[in-house]
Amino acid sequence: MVPSTYTGQVLSSGAPPDWALVDIAVPGPSCRLPGITMAGFRQRTPAPVDIAMVAHPSVTLLVDLSGTEGILYDVHGRCERGSVVAGLVPGDLRASGWGAGDCLQIRLEPVVAGAVFGASWELSGAVVPFAEVWGRDAGRVEDELRRAASWDARFAIAVDLLGRRLAARPPVDPEVAHAWRRMGAGRGRVRVERLADEVGWSRGRLWSRFRSQLGITPKRAARLVRFDHAARLLVAGHAAAGVAAASGYADQSHLHREVRAFTGLTPAAVAAAPWLAIDDVAWPDSSPARRPGAGGGGFPGLL
Repeated sequence: MVPSTYTGQVLSSGAPPDWALVDIAVPGPSCRLPGITMAGFRQRTPAPVDIAMVAHPSVTLLVDLSGTEGILYDVHGRCERGSVVAGLVPGDLRASGWGAGDCLQIRLEPVVAGAVFGASWELSGAVVPFAEVWGRDAGRVEDELRRAASWDARFAIAVDLLGRRLAARPPVDPEVAHAWRRMGAGRGRVRVERLADEVGWSRGRLWSRFRSQLGITPKRAARLVRFDHAARLLVAGHAAAGVAAASGYADQSHLHREVRAFTGLTPAAVAAAPWLAIDDVAWPDSSPARRPGAGGGGFPGLL
């Protein structure tokens, strides 16, 4: 397990991790599914882990392949160890322990996670054991991934398992999927009333169906997406005042409140965090340099 789980960004008061001791693998084009991204991490030398994790607009599956006790995840005093699923906006989430071995991190768009894990699981504000949301064969899945001879083999196994789940379960309403993806394209600045008009629903119906299927209200989802965009602009080196204006906040104080609400940190602390040094390697499709809108043309899509 390596100190890069959950968001790809680690915020901690300790010294930066030594990324030279971490091997990072990403799947090739043949091992990808729409709305799902994956990365594999191998910590070659055991090292202590103490991480404050940051909210991200995806549901995250962390599969512990270390064969040890794994990392301990603590959310407001509730602790989980080993493979876990982290929902949207889990709050004050920390990971601690002695990191060593392998971890497969899978990020799922909420509209995809609803089909993979089922609508019965609350996608927001929770960190739960993998077996609780995957079912009885969760242990077998972990063992199969652990035995695989390479990361390419692990990615292929994961794509097969996730693809079968997606094919076997009903997707979220297309209207809900449209609303979520429009929020992402609009960087959280699209009004719910406009989205309702686009899909031909009332505002109340869209609010209700969105909340029941994604586990988060449209308003909070938009806030999360907007925060995510602003945080990447900060990390890219843009001044807070400019980020506030570019991200649709009323002023710099508004940005400050939102960043603190999602991270417990100031915008300056987020901008100075050293942990994104490996983000363009682990999540290349989400690198600011590859997406329209951030300095030099990048759209910061995720922390």
